[in-house]
Amino acid sequence: MELDNTRLLVTKFDACFQFYKEILELNVTWGEIGSGYASFEAGNGKIFAIFSRKEMAEAVHTENLPSTPPAQDRFALIFRKENGIEKLVEKLRKEDVTIVNELTERPDWGIKTIHLRDPDGNLLEIVTELPKDNWSPHLLEEDEKF
Repeated sequence: MELDNTRLLVTKFDACFQFYKEILELNVTWGEIGSGYASFEAGNGKIFAIFSRKEMAEAVHTENLPSTPPAQDRFALIFRKENGIEKLVEKLRKEDVTIVNELTERPDWGIKTIHLRDPDGNLLEIVTELPKDNWSPHLLEEDEKF
């Protein structure tokens, strides 16, 4: 068995479609504004999709439950950006994207990250590798184990 794709269930389909297509510049492999379902190429043959939360709730008979309970985030979508992350951050600011954490070096993780929210409020993390010279001693030790 292998993971086929990740499908994010959204309430603001059109806004999310535009966000992933125009702001994050993911290539659309299926769907369009107003369609309720769209998939995007997410690198190396990986597929990421968005689907109307209402339609999925109807399909699995949960439409009578609340759609957005107050809670901590239960997942984060992680996107890797090898080059140009600073340019992307500028674009996010110009587009008034909700930025949770500014671009931050995380030596204990070995990456530089920015955290943001899509139009539906989902948490995204965009990462770029840090050179091993910038890794924390603890992470370097862990890296030797694995």
